[in-house]
Amino acid sequence: MKYTFISVPALGDKQNTFLNIKGKLTEHAQTYKMNIPEFKIGTLDALVLLSDDLVKHDTVFEQSVNKLTDLLNSLLKGQQLNLQDQLLINDKPIEQYISTFQWNTMKYRTDKSLQETTAMLSQEVTAIDNVMKNKLNLYTQNKNALQTLQRKQTGNLSVRSLNGIVKKQHCVLNSEFLTTLIIAVPKTLYKQWNNRYETLTEMVVPRSSVKIAEDEEFGLFSVTLFKRIAEEYCHKAREERFIPRDFSYDEDALQTQQRELEEASTTEREQHAELLRLAKTNFSEVFASWLHLKALRVFVESVLRYGLPPDFCSVTIQSKPKSEKKVDEILVAQYGRLGGVHGHAIKNDNQDELLDHELQSVNDSSYRPYVQFELDFEYERR
Repeated sequence: MKYTFISVPALGDKQNTFLNIKGKLTEHAQTYKMNIPEFKIGTLDALVLLSDDLVKHDTVFEQSVNKLTDLLNSLLKGQQLNLQDQLLINDKPIEQYISTFQWNTMKYRTDKSLQETTAMLSQEVTAIDNVMKNKLNLYTQNKNALQTLQRKQTGNLSVRSLNGIVKKQHCVLNSEFLTTLIIAVPKTLYKQWNNRYETLTEMVVPRSSVKIAEDEEFGLFSVTLFKRIAEEYCHKAREERFIPRDFSYDEDALQTQQRELEEASTTEREQHAELLRLAKTNFSEVFASWLHLKALRVFVESVLRYGLPPDFCSVTIQSKPKSEKKVDEILVAQYGRLGGVHGHAIKNDNQDELLDHELQSVNDSSYRPYVQFELDFEYERR
């Protein structure tokens, strides 16, 4: 969705100015009043500096909105929920919130300076970014831990957990000198294993290898040898493309593993639910902050462009499909005079007439003789 926010001189009659714009754009766009209160203005020099800061904040706020949207998209995958229905601003759909925008005077008092209000908006968005970053990191850690436990119960015999597969009778236990190693052998190397396992190192118990289990890719074999040669044996086995498994028999390991999996799964579900709730709440907060920042940009730029006292009409425009160019042409035709020679140059598509050095420092193609900013938001970004 794309919205354009403009302001033009009201000439003492905001309502009539709005109706005039609405009438000219009726066929090509939806138009709404953008209700912006009057603020403590301060000096024009301070406004110029603030205008530059607002550009930077606008970029940061947009990035925060998009990060939260991407996170919600990720969290809602596989659930029978429509993202558009989940993204609400103060319990309103986004389109409704933008079209009925009212400045939140309870939260952002108009007797505060513009700089204070901007700082407050920025601090709120930064704080939300930090909270979400920490929560997401914690959730990611627990999700990875769960996936590690789940992988141990799946996969082939070279990677999966051996608890419940290797039994007590397969191992030499409580021996001072002997130990049992568990080796995953590719099926294509069975013959090589049977021929070589006794001679990979010294001190291997003859005919001690037993095939414990088998899957489509590997067979699981035991071999008994002296403890002090175990490390060297593992090294030699790897050289032959056999895979020693890190395994110690424990009667309670299977129950422990199952308990750990259940606990990790419960933790992941709880944190997923909390992260989803926080993401929805904070999306609402950040998007509202972004729109308030857009309103500040319109106000500051209007004062800089049209002077004091503030007397301008702010309008929110949502162009109909394929009508953006027509809307732009109508507005330039109506308000090109505001830019003097610059406005007429745009109307006539004659960029050679733009001789003013200040204007040439700006991207001429984006210059408009009236104040204009855009808000571009997509539910699903590529």
